[in-house]
Amino acid sequence: MANVAVVGAQWGDEGKGKIVDWLSARADVVVRFQGGHNAGHTLVVDGKVYKLSLLPSGIVRGGKVSVIGNGVVIDPFAFKDEVERLRGQGVRIDPVSLAIAENACLILPFHGELDRLREGAAGAGKIGTTGRGIGPAYEDKVGRRAIRVADLRSPDALGPKLDRLLTHHNALRAGFGAKAIDADALAEELRGIAGALLPYAQPVWRLLDEARKAGKRILYEGAQGVLLDVDHGTYPFVTSSNTVAGQAAAGAGVGPSSVGYTLAICKAYTTRVGSGPFPTELEDETGQRLGERGHEFGTVTGRKRRCGWFDAALVRQSLKISGVDGIALTKLDVLDGFDTLKVCTGYELDGEPLDHLPSGEEIQARVQPVYEEMPGWSGSTAGARSWADLPAEAVKYVRRIEELIDCPVALVSTSPEREDVILMRDPFAG
Repeated sequence: MANVAVVGAQWGDEGKGKIVDWLSARADVVVRFQGGHNAGHTLVVDGKVYKLSLLPSGIVRGGKVSVIGNGVVIDPFAFKDEVERLRGQGVRIDPVSLAIAENACLILPFHGELDRLREGAAGAGKIGTTGRGIGPAYEDKVGRRAIRVADLRSPDALGPKLDRLLTHHNALRAGFGAKAIDADALAEELRGIAGALLPYAQPVWRLLDEARKAGKRILYEGAQGVLLDVDHGTYPFVTSSNTVAGQAAAGAGVGPSSVGYTLAICKAYTTRVGSGPFPTELEDETGQRLGERGHEFGTVTGRKRRCGWFDAALVRQSLKISGVDGIALTKLDVLDGFDTLKVCTGYELDGEPLDHLPSGEEIQARVQPVYEEMPGWSGSTAGARSWADLPAEAVKYVRRIEELIDCPVALVSTSPEREDVILMRDPFAG
């Protein structure tokens, strides 16, 4: 049986939470391998709604081990709040059910402040971040000045580390006219929050190696989407980590061969939060209808998502970059009742055809989508659990998407409910 990595094929918000939750019933270990608490998942389990930002989706299932890998940046205060909120909903969270990589880096309060200061000063050049400090925390990680989970075990040794960190940040803050950070006060904050993290901290690479040797099924849970990848996304309107499937290995501490099957999640249409190019965006009644029917508001920020037709050219590009074996198509039911549907098959730039979205920011803003029209369906797909439950036009739509993206559909999701899934191929079967 294969281990499975799950990534988003678009700009995030594809419905990964539900699919990961559904797959976690077949997994023994669920691992988050990148991102931070900017990655929201909404799970609906037996009518009960769980909102996760940092914890792996497997945490709501009993008998699973959830892991926050070294590729994740952790806000210890947000972590504590999320744990307390989920415990209040009856979710068991303890060092048996949850492990945190001791070499994961921390998001500290001033990271979010810096994020917001930069966005506020950027004017029209805003990236559209969540303002939660993820980018500045990753900057400190690659700048080799970050505070890591393991550092909290030695509070008396924090002084030199904080001095190095704050030499950098206080200089930045001075440029914005912001007050300098007090090292002693920050050290005290870290001593106070250490107990929220340290009971779960361990070398998770060893835990995962032992799980692999024992034949356990491991599910690697990505955040955001490939189009937000810091290398391969619509730069600079991207996140600050690698969101492609290859990051599952580096961000969890395992070898590439341990990952196995890669499943990409994509909506039956397209959405995006924040700034950046969006070739198929619909700024009309159709776009508004998609947003209303799909309840397109961010789990973390509550921001309204931009909506548009399915972009097969862009998804095809994402799948090639991430080495995807199959996709899970979500929110098919949102398209119920449309007389006509459009799918983007490629682009035009200055009258010339393009089969991919180029890397240049200026060019990305100028490409025009080329559409193929398909008939919609009047019947309902909501809650369907087999092909026989779908209108014929809906089946044709899914099959045409398969052809255009050059990748098989392994799963189709037809509602937010956990079991409303049509399974064509079990990813854990390899």
